[in-house]
Amino acid sequence: MHRSTGRKARGAARAAVAAVSAFSAALLVTACDSGEKDSSAGKPSARPAASPAWNTRPSSIASLGDSITRGFDACMVFKDCPEVSWATGTQVDSLARRLLASPETSSWNYARTGARMADLPGQMRSAVAQKPQLVTVLLGANDACRPSVADMTPVSTFRADFEASVKELRTALPKSQLYVAGVPDLQRLWSQGRASRQARAIWNLGICPSMLKDSESADPAAEQRRAQVVKRVGEYNAVLQEVCRRDALCRFDGTVPAYAFKDEALSKWDWFHPSRQGQGELAALAYRTVTAEKHPS
Repeated sequence: MHRSTGRKARGAARAAVAAVSAFSAALLVTACDSGEKDSSAGKPSARPAASPAWNTRPSSIASLGDSITRGFDACMVFKDCPEVSWATGTQVDSLARRLLASPETSSWNYARTGARMADLPGQMRSAVAQKPQLVTVLLGANDACRPSVADMTPVSTFRADFEASVKELRTALPKSQLYVAGVPDLQRLWSQGRASRQARAIWNLGICPSMLKDSESADPAAEQRRAQVVKRVGEYNAVLQEVCRRDALCRFDGTVPAYAFKDEALSKWDWFHPSRQGQGELAALAYRTVTAEKHPS
């Protein structure tokens, strides 16, 4: 009787061990398969697509923007001087000269003095026709530099035009890269030049009146007006950064609005646009952002 009971107990134990082993093996198979197959469909699951790699050495550049990118007032008074443009200039250590083997034949400057964000979609269409590997954008100061703060471009309009431009690029050239410089700090430019009698005289001709009109005035109305311009520029930069962040091949450069341009970096004719030296400093900022292996966010 005892002998039979022992045999039955041993048999039950072996059966339990076998069951546990089989269950463990099933778990192991399931665990191994879970990384390769969709458990509901039995098919390989989609793995997250890798973000496209940023090319730190593009071979062609198209630059878009306004008077800054045209080199306005950098060589002569009230004249464009694209030869010293931070983006495509051939007489300054521009972004194109730093990056390209042949900047004269593989870079294009479609910026226009006086341009606003509403002009960017058209500039972008011109750029994509050249199939550049890198497109640069520095635009938005003229949207804030209006006859009055009431005339500044609404943020929603600014956003719509910028988004349409990015879509234009992505539809035509899904692999081209986009460098977007932040809108410069207009109040810093005012603070740099307001002590100059010549600067004030030039500003009175109508340069950025929303910020520079009555440049010596410290009354509450003038201070409030300048504060509204500062706020709007900040909102523009927030739009540029946000839209750019959604695009894997776009880099927003926040060092431009944060950069403290000194007197020698500003045009001696208007104390507002970059001088030849200032254009070179802008080029250096852009080069650091474009050639960074990983863009600081």
